[in-house]
Amino acid sequence: MTGTIDQGFHTDATTRDSTQTGGAGRPLTLGDSGHQGDFGETFIRALAAAANLDALRADRDRVGVDWTLRYPATQGRRGFPLIDVQVKSWSDPRGTDVAWRYPLEVKNYNWLAGRDYLVPRFLFLVVVPRASAEWTDITPERLLLRNAAYWACFHDALPLPRPKRSSTYTVRVPRANLLHIRALHGLFGDEFREMLAR
Repeated sequence: MTGTIDQGFHTDATTRDSTQTGGAGRPLTLGDSGHQGDFGETFIRALAAAANLDALRADRDRVGVDWTLRYPATQGRRGFPLIDVQVKSWSDPRGTDVAWRYPLEVKNYNWLAGRDYLVPRFLFLVVVPRASAEWTDITPERLLLRNAAYWACFHDALPLPRPKRSSTYTVRVPRANLLHIRALHGLFGDEFREMLAR
């Protein structure tokens, strides 16, 4: 099951901040877009580690890839296959019981859409609680990360004309595409490489 898109452009959504008390009673701002983005990427990195995948990161993000993941064995007909991943975190989830409706920047969407790539590309959407204090729950027995991540692939869709101003394009991320270890391993299958231009 791959992701789908909704027609039309939408304006950028604003990010909500939350503040908690830091050391010595000083206010510590939490929940800004950079803080939330770091948590989303760490969430994916933890999943990759649990799945025994190599996670590689470029020195500079110039092509919309946050992580390149490598399967350290043969998967399908290929040895050591790779996938490229764009990670987005979201604390204001909207959609239906079937799919999330995520407003993705057109630039970022165009880095995922189409077949003109050597390596399969995926959107990983990490849905987090609005309050950053709820992102984790820690006891001596376990570390819980909230809430969940989902994946979508847009190789069967066309890139969009770039608008003159920053706009977003609402993409549908199927809720059935819950990202867990078995699902993550499945993204290295031949079917996703066969979707790409040769």
